[in-house]
Amino acid sequence: MHEAKPYALSMRPSRVQTKTAVGLLGVVLALAACGRVEGPNTVVTAGSAPAALPWGRSFLSTDVTENGVRKELIPGSRILIEFKDDRRVIASAGCNSGGGGAWDAGGRLVITDVMTTEIGCEPIVRHTQDEWLGAFLSSKPRWNLQGTTLTLDNGSARVLLEDRKVSRPDRALRGSRWVVNTIIEAGGASSIPAGVEAYLEFVDDQRVIGSSGCNSLSGGAAVDEANAAITFAEIRGTKMGCDQARMRVEQAVHQALRGRVGFKIDGDKLVLTGPAGHGLHLRAAR
Repeated sequence: MHEAKPYALSMRPSRVQTKTAVGLLGVVLALAACGRVEGPNTVVTAGSAPAALPWGRSFLSTDVTENGVRKELIPGSRILIEFKDDRRVIASAGCNSGGGGAWDAGGRLVITDVMTTEIGCEPIVRHTQDEWLGAFLSSKPRWNLQGTTLTLDNGSARVLLEDRKVSRPDRALRGSRWVVNTIIEAGGASSIPAGVEAYLEFVDDQRVIGSSGCNSLSGGAAVDEANAAITFAEIRGTKMGCDQARMRVEQAVHQALRGRVGFKIDGDKLVLTGPAGHGLHLRAAR
C-alpha cells in the first residue's frame, strides 16, 4: 500500500517498467555511438523519421474492459494518454502521471525509460488504478486509430479512448471556477492538502477574484490571449489567520500570481507558469 505524501513529488523509474528499462540498457549503451534506439531491433540515426503514432494528440478513455468484463474506474476519473510532440507518451488515471519515450513496434505501443510522479492522492485506491494502468501500458498493447477513436488492446484488457478535443473541449478562461490542485515551486510540485480549496475566477479581461485556500483574494488580471499571458497586479486578500497547511497554500498562490504569468488551457485544466519556477495547476469545477 502506498503512503499518501500530500506535499511530495519526485521522479523515479516506474516499478512496472524497471525490468524492461534494465533489459534495454545494454542495447542502448552498445548502440549509442551510431544512433538512438527506436525499437528492440532497430536503430534510427539522427534525422530519421519516427514511427507514425498520433503525436501532438491527447485521448480520454470512454470504455475499459478486462477479460471481457467492463472495468469500472473510480467515479470521476478517466484515463488520459498524451502523445507529446517530443516523442514521449504521458499517461494518468486520476492521480499520478507517468510516461517515457515511445515508438510503434509492428502495431504495438512500446514505452521505455518510464518516470512517474509520486503525489499522494485520496482515496488511496487511486494508486491501485495508477498501477493497473502502468502494468497495462508496459504490456506493449496493440494500438489502432480510427478517426478520433484510439484503441489499445493487450489481449486481455482493452481501453477505448476518444480524442480529447472531441470528448473534452478546452474550457474558456472566463466563466469557470478554476480550483488549484497542484502548486509548482522551484524545488518541485505539491498537491493541495485534503480539505483545503483555493480557486480563481476570471470575471473579465482585467480582474480576478477567488480564494487562496485561507482568505478571499481579488486584484488585477490583464489577459493577453494572443500571447497566452496574464499580468497580475495588486492581488490583495483578507487577513484571517488559518492553520499551517492553509497558510502554506495561501503563500504559494500569492507567489504564483505576481507580474506576467503564462497560461495554458488543456480541456478542463489550466496551467499558470510564472517567473522563478512558481506556478499553479488548476482544474475547472464541474
